[in-house]
Amino acid sequence: MLTPDTLAAVAAAASGKSATQLREQFPGVMFTECSEDDVPARLKPALETPADFFFLFTNASGHCLEFTSDFDVATGIVVAARVEAGE
Repeated sequence: MLTPDTLAAVAAAASGKSATQLREQFPGVMFTECSEDDVPARLKPALETPADFFFLFTNASGHCLEFTSDFDVATGIVVAARVEAGE
């Protein structure tokens, strides 16, 4: 189970790191990475930094990954890199 403290620690450590590096640093947490424009604009990040947006996801259904805002069911974190204006 993820907690707000875990998410804050990930956000503090994430700058310049790949999902693979984050998996090594935070065993048991699933990570994926993408660009902010790969995430539907209607979704609100669980946390933001100047470099990234952080979204929670769950695989509770056992079938597909789904975005969630519920820490109680979250099993992983999407690190979505901010896109600079004009990119």
